Amino acid sequence: MDLAQLTRDLESLVAETATALAVAPDVAAVEALEVDVLGKKGRLTGVLRGIGALPPEDRPKVGAIANRVRNEIEGAIVERRSGLGSAELDARLRTETIDVTMPGRPIRRGSLHPSLESMAEIARIFGQFGFVVYESPEVETDENNFQLLNIPVDHPARDLWDTLYVDIPGHLLRTHTSPGQIHLMRSVKPPIRALLPGRCFRYEAIDASHGSEFFQVEGLMVDEGTTLGDLRGILEAFAHAMFGAGKRTRFRPGYYPFTEPSVAFDVECLVCGGPGCPACGRSGWMTILGAGMVHPVVLRNCGLDPERYQGFAFGMGPERIAMLRHRITDLRLFLENDLRFLGQFR
Repeated sequence: MDLAQLTRDLESLVAETATALAVAPDVAAVEALEVDVLGKKGRLTGVLRGIGALPPEDRPKVGAIANRVRNEIEGAIVERRSGLGSAELDARLRTETIDVTMPGRPIRRGSLHPSLESMAEIARIFGQFGFVVYESPEVETDENNFQLLNIPVDHPARDLWDTLYVDIPGHLLRTHTSPGQIHLMRSVKPPIRALLPGRCFRYEAIDASHGSEFFQVEGLMVDEGTTLGDLRGILEAFAHAMFGAGKRTRFRPGYYPFTEPSVAFDVECLVCGGPGCPACGRSGWMTILGAGMVHPVVLRNCGLDPERYQGFAFGMGPERIAMLRHRITDLRLFLENDLRFLGQFR
């Protein structure tokens, strides 16, 4: 290897690099070429390894030529990278430009679950009478769920609720929202007008009209001089607001350990309008809730004097209300997460 040959190799490297840069399609190709030519193990380094075979007086000359070659190649690479980078940016801007005159992508709209929608409508109607929504725990004590509601340990009424117990001694998944009355009457002084919506749990066989998990909405009003007539008037106003102003209503005797007297509240059949049909058992009526005057024992258990305060309570299932409003025939549909069913309530 002599000086002339080494010089030709360096000049050839400049020419080859220029040719490769001219056909480089993108910035990535330019960067790969830079590593191939100027990297630590690149082609320029390989050519310069021949300096050691030159006479000492020729080595400075090669060093000067090598510096010029490196500067030329680096300049060419910078220029080509800049040009390709600008072209790529322009292309990106063209393809990513937002045409603000084009219609936007449609947004898939969801909907409230029919149970939640029914609870919201119940709260809206009773809110007009001053009822305020409260929440109470889903895991309750046996005392709040039964005993303070006039259902002692040996009371036969416990057979009405197939209870799911938890690992904490004396605790269970609430079987109804009525224990919320206990929390409320022990923490808020009358007058009380409250709605207590929430999830309840019972160990029941699941079929078209029963479930082990369901919602309830409890209503409670406690004040001086509250009467069964007040309960009847409010429930009639609710039924007319929910199902139509022309619907007839009625009270029937009922039984609940925590109310006395107790009633079942019926509304005129929403399917046949009264004559009788399979939906209403040929009776012309549909039961929508149970209610009654708060039992004096329950009032005393909450620290209220039944000689001074009276109250009424009612409880309804929002799924039952939704089934009546929308002609739904199977309770299981509410918890199956089927979008075909849920999408009908948008």
